[in-house]
Amino acid sequence: MLKNYLKIAIKVLLRRKFFTFISLFGVSFTLVVLMVASALLDHAFGPLPPEVRTDRTLGIYTVRMELTNSFERTGAAPYWFLDRYVRTLATPARVSLYSTQRSVAAYVADEKHSLFLKRTDGEFWNILDFEFLEGGPFTAADEREANFVAVINRATAELFFKGQPAVGKTIAVDGQRFRVVGVVPNIPIFRVTSFADVWVPLSTAKSNGYLRDATGDFLALLLARTPGDLPKIKEELQTALARVEFPNAREYSRIITAAETLFESVARGMFGRDRDARNYAGYLLGLLLALAVLFMLLPAINLINLNVSRILERASEIGVRKAFGASSWTLVGQFVVENVLLTLIGGAFGFVAALFLLNALTDSGLIQYAHFQMNYRIFLYGLTAALFFGLFSGVYPAWKMSRLHPVDALRGQSL
Repeated sequence: MLKNYLKIAIKVLLRRKFFTFISLFGVSFTLVVLMVASALLDHAFGPLPPEVRTDRTLGIYTVRMELTNSFERTGAAPYWFLDRYVRTLATPARVSLYSTQRSVAAYVADEKHSLFLKRTDGEFWNILDFEFLEGGPFTAADEREANFVAVINRATAELFFKGQPAVGKTIAVDGQRFRVVGVVPNIPIFRVTSFADVWVPLSTAKSNGYLRDATGDFLALLLARTPGDLPKIKEELQTALARVEFPNAREYSRIITAAETLFESVARGMFGRDRDARNYAGYLLGLLLALAVLFMLLPAINLINLNVSRILERASEIGVRKAFGASSWTLVGQFVVENVLLTLIGGAFGFVAALFLLNALTDSGLIQYAHFQMNYRIFLYGLTAALFFGLFSGVYPAWKMSRLHPVDALRGQSL
């Protein structure tokens, strides 16, 4: 029966080519926008190298420090807080502290270049799964002994060494000289945790004042042994916050933060304004879904109108089939299959167009080091949206058709 439905559907689509083109264009355009938006979100929050252990990884991205609710600061955390109260948590298997990336100057043949530099500890390389094109990471011993070593990305290696091997050679960055120990692929700028051009040990900072500063620009990365340990880590951190002792209680007396994913951190910043440690990820997810549904609603309604017109044109066919015993459910199934086939064809065109746009966006270099690719998650998002189109825009016209009386249909009367 399904085979017959598909044959009929193809005949119907070819019968009114203009209607078919309009329908396919609407479905394809909508899916292109949705898949490109999904690709951007997936590349920001999804499990992509080197951040592949997202099911076991949490971070501390922002802290809110308050003084009797009259003065507050929201931003990255001070080093003393992460070192005393986060690094000492018992539940995580590994904890890494690292700085936010900072733009620094580098000179190559007397020409100034801007690079992003990030200072990390040795655990950073054990939690993230970097692919090393040359050499390897620096170690905890390098960080402890303040060795001036560096891991650089491919672009920096090309900038300094023009395709020659980089490991063992020296670069001058931010007024300091580092020996290159490893080269990794370029990481897109929106991967907040892993992005940088140059990674060097924390202890090579020009001053050790960061150890005592009341504020700072540090973040933490926590790796759980199993995904089931994530709630325990979150709970243990909140317990630890209750016993925080500030270096100067007259500056700040309360700290609010949470161990969370980057998506949860963004949601808390949007909806909670960092005033508490609740999880607002559901709010952000609901907002994104609502925006997606609203965006799809208008083309879906247009598709419904086109389908109603197309189905009512076939009133005589419907009347004959009903007169010969075809049930309403049989006809409903046929029209839904026709519509799903139409939207899947539109989805295929949309998928190809989205692939083209993502490649063009990658080649444009608008987002530093971004390399957009289709993956199974984006494909599933697009397939789900196509099925939504097919079912949402096909069920109502099919239900409307099922109300046609055979006699009225044969007389050419509509509802």
